[in-house]
Amino acid sequence: MGCGSWTSKSFTSYANSRGMDVSTSGAILGNYSNQEIFKSRSINPALSPVNIMRECCDNDEHPNTVPVVLGLDVTGSMGDAAVEIAKKLNVIMTKLYEKVTDVEFMIMGIGDLSYDDCPIQISQFESDIRIAEQLDKLYFEFGGGGNGFESYTVAWYMGSRHTKLDCLSRGKKGIIITIGDEQLNPYLPLRGRYCGLEDATGDKLQADIETKDLYEETSKKFNIYHLDVQHGRRWDEDEIETSFKKYLKDDHFRRVSMDSIANEIVDIVVSEVENNKTEEPVVTSGNSEEITW
Repeated sequence: MGCGSWTSKSFTSYANSRGMDVSTSGAILGNYSNQEIFKSRSINPALSPVNIMRECCDNDEHPNTVPVVLGLDVTGSMGDAAVEIAKKLNVIMTKLYEKVTDVEFMIMGIGDLSYDDCPIQISQFESDIRIAEQLDKLYFEFGGGGNGFESYTVAWYMGSRHTKLDCLSRGKKGIIITIGDEQLNPYLPLRGRYCGLEDATGDKLQADIETKDLYEETSKKFNIYHLDVQHGRRWDEDEIETSFKKYLKDDHFRRVSMDSIANEIVDIVVSEVENNKTEEPVVTSGNSEEITW
């Protein structure tokens, strides 16, 4: 996985094959509902999180891979944000390739581990039109619960425990960007009403996973960001920001509008590549020294 390069021509051809037109700016034209873009009505086997390991490996075509995990909230209130990303994916990738030719994206769907049937979806790392193909496979369960948060840290967990990154040996970390509109979850439940972390992943765990411990582990391997999508009216604006800023620096928690999501993704990845000049190998915990729950 991870071979090939993104081209606007391939995206236009792919969009046309789905009956969509692409503007001169590179974005998909027209207004589409979430159901028109994302047609899956159950989790696609290619995105199953059970007993998987996703690899972002250097190769002759991409010798300096930049792994990016893009985690999208797929609960009821976030359908429009995913549509915006799908429509502007070509714009995002084209801008990135002007400065970062070895970027590889993993797409994740994030739900609620306590209440949803399919709270985790996770693609391969890809660098070409397969990014769009895997994004379009996402299943919007439109679930979530009444707990005031979604399971955003499943992106941290899967990144830490279920990825292999060659960039670490070059002194570079991967990037995790989650996108949502709720508070950061305080823990990941071992078991949930319908699923839970153990059933979702196949991992054998001893207890719920506390966010503080998980952040300490994952941040050794990834730099972590969250885009808080501003839409409608929310009663817990301050609480959302506070929950994330317990762990994330100010510039790693960003409030965004629907229209600015694409530019923020580009800015994060380009800034990380330009600022991450470390050449010493990144020290990771390794499987034998990971936190045990």
